[in-house]
Amino acid sequence: MNTPTAQAPLYDAAALADFADALLARAGMAAPLARSVAQTLVDGDLLGHDTHGLALLAGYVKEVEAGTMRGEGEPLVVSDKPAAVLWDGRRLPGPWLVHQGIDLLLPRARQLGSATLVIRRSHHIACLAVYMMRALEEGMLAVLACSDPNTSSVAPYGGTQAVFTPDPLALGFPLGQGGVMVDISASITTNGMSNRKRAAGEQFDADRLIDAQGRPGRDPQLLFDDPPGTLLPVGGLDHGHKGYGLALLVEALTGGLAGHGRADPPEGWGATVYLTLHDLDAFGGKQAFLRQMDHIAQACRSNRPIDPARPVRLPGEQGLARRQRQRQEGLRLHPAIAPALEPLASKYGLDLAAALR
Repeated sequence: MNTPTAQAPLYDAAALADFADALLARAGMAAPLARSVAQTLVDGDLLGHDTHGLALLAGYVKEVEAGTMRGEGEPLVVSDKPAAVLWDGRRLPGPWLVHQGIDLLLPRARQLGSATLVIRRSHHIACLAVYMMRALEEGMLAVLACSDPNTSSVAPYGGTQAVFTPDPLALGFPLGQGGVMVDISASITTNGMSNRKRAAGEQFDADRLIDAQGRPGRDPQLLFDDPPGTLLPVGGLDHGHKGYGLALLVEALTGGLAGHGRADPPEGWGATVYLTLHDLDAFGGKQAFLRQMDHIAQACRSNRPIDPARPVRLPGEQGLARRQRQRQEGLRLHPAIAPALEPLASKYGLDLAAALR
């Protein structure tokens, strides 16, 4: 993740959400869907995931304009059992589908202990960590995974040809104070970061890719060569079997359970999604869960750090603090975001600068 410079302008987060909402609506997205997508993207930036926040908005708008992201409608219920549901997302906006899915699963998880939704043919779902905030708010343990069967950029360990996407996996649960939000992927880096670095003429600070012959490299251009290179799985050249295993886990939870994925014809930028909510009271009880996880959290936070200037923190802790701070003081967008949005703002009669503080 690149950090915007201190000189970048400050935006009001609520005003940015209004801008994104209006832009999506004018492009043809129904009001409830546009609002959900807009807030999800802004929340991604507030948490610091600036490749999966408003950096996606221009692409989403173009997908709506082209009809490859459906602007209205409902998912198709393919299968509905009390604790296991399968939707066909009909290429509706991913952020809206995931939030609708959480709404569906919450009462079922409270009644049954656990409930799972799998969504096939969703559009892109943006930043997974955003949805983990709802797990903290609702006192649930949430597991969310996503793959895009329409493309590939990650080779299996020991191979040179892409099979997987970065295949992100997220976990969220509350603590006595705050909570944990894990948002990781099966690859060392993401397509979004690779695209950003390539556009800026930058390289990674270590080997993050291999070329088509399997030679390691730092230049994101390798993904676009002919024949293309691939992203390395987590663990890199020596321990990449770990990321390979994670990718297989995500693919089984998404495409496998959905019965729709890489074995089917590609349909364009999209996602297959797995989401499970666990009610803490259905197992050892919420207080017992908090006693255990607060103990572990304290053991991590108080752990003697390698660098005293960088104490151990919990996943999501910095993002939640950044979100609170940026909501109050203003949000700094990555420098590449505003220039990408200006042409669309002009096209639809909107003014991004109106969201400046």
